[in-house]
Amino acid sequence: MTVATKNRQYFYSAGKRKTAVARVKLYADGTGEVSVNEKSLKDYFHGIEIENALAPLALIDKKKEFDVVVTVKGGGRTAQSDAMRHGISRALLLIDPELRSTLKREGFLRRDARIKERKKPGLRGARRAPQFSKR
Repeated sequence: MTVATKNRQYFYSAGKRKTAVARVKLYADGTGEVSVNEKSLKDYFHGIEIENALAPLALIDKKKEFDVVVTVKGGGRTAQSDAMRHGISRALLLIDPELRSTLKREGFLRRDARIKERKKPGLRGARRAPQFSKR
């Protein structure tokens, strides 16, 4: 979805991972600034999470050409960075559909469907049974 606000066009997409949802706005006329929940990327994420979140832009060598504004909710930091990666990848497809094969090969377009398994009745957790006592 393409939207223009204050004479600045952006491409919107959402990415998900576990319970984390990232709403991504990708500005095509940018300078490489990235903000997450109104904080800079380095203030919000640490270490490998930063590289993981920006992996789609690094893959196509366009880190400095886009401004990225992300609102992320739910999950932990790693799930949020994965959701951000998914959202950026989907927004890049709106800009250039030719990138589909490159992003798909790296697995950035696939929604990781693994979520926490629910607790079952009679068990302590999803699979953990009560301790067995022989005597």
